[in-house]
Amino acid sequence: MNNLINNEINIGIDTSQALLDIYVRPLGHYSSFGNNPQGIKEAIKYIHSFAPSRVVIEATGRLELDFVIEAEKAKLPVCICNPMQIRQFAKAVGRIAKTDKLDAEAIAHFGEAINPPLSTLKPEKLRLISDLLTVRNQCLDMSTMQKNRLTRMPKSVHKPINNVLKSIKKEIQKIEEQLEKLFKELPEWQARVDQLTSAKGVGKILAYTIISELPEIGKLNNREIAALVGVAPMNRDSGTFQGKRSIRGGRHKVRTVLFVSMMSAIQCHPKLKPMYERLVAAGKPKKVALIACMRKQITILNAMVKNGTYWDEKMV
Repeated sequence: MNNLINNEINIGIDTSQALLDIYVRPLGHYSSFGNNPQGIKEAIKYIHSFAPSRVVIEATGRLELDFVIEAEKAKLPVCICNPMQIRQFAKAVGRIAKTDKLDAEAIAHFGEAINPPLSTLKPEKLRLISDLLTVRNQCLDMSTMQKNRLTRMPKSVHKPINNVLKSIKKEIQKIEEQLEKLFKELPEWQARVDQLTSAKGVGKILAYTIISELPEIGKLNNREIAALVGVAPMNRDSGTFQGKRSIRGGRHKVRTVLFVSMMSAIQCHPKLKPMYERLVAAGKPKKVALIACMRKQITILNAMVKNGTYWDEKMV
């Protein structure tokens, strides 16, 4: 009731392929709209009538995107939140049952209790870059699947598999050409690519990924940027017990590409190769040593962007 007195209206939206289920807290109003252009238009008009403090919606990958784009145009205060956090919150307050209406209510309650920060939608070209990088990764996954089939299938069927591999390779090349063209269209983006790729072990794909998926780079300190990427070890201590540190969460798209680039960097990088070898010689598992090098690399790039400098071995 206090929220109503203070005009604090939180709206939760449960998103599916077909519907947007909307719950208004604390008024208790519930309504459904189609997850299509007409339905989204009606939903935004309905939401506007409550002048909400925040509109909370789960990050589903793609299902919420059309609504979020239109909501930003309508200047609604949208918060895109991690669905796992919302589900854990629902369980914590005793919500075990799960329906579309209950999910929308739980999302609105999460917004009221947690006050998540408002989300900012990426510019259209950055969204396109992110989508292209996703498709490229999917092509690489398909390529790996086909290469694995070559090792298992008889030679009599190798020709069609090789044809598929050639097609995938051509598509990856087209995507990379399109990405390069997009970055060249904006001088400031191309300058950032040049800056990042000046660092040893950083190729264009990693630079593209950082620019599109890690806009916070250069704005946070080293510990914060490492945690955001998901390469900072998290404590698991309680009383006298000291648990094993491990990484968790973070921007998996950035971490995946960073991992791939690090596999090459530890073979020749003037700073990271000795670091990797020193950690392995000290008894650290290779994966732990690799993650430590990834953390070092992202902090180097963070410092470069923050200071507006290019790669310099002396700064490491």
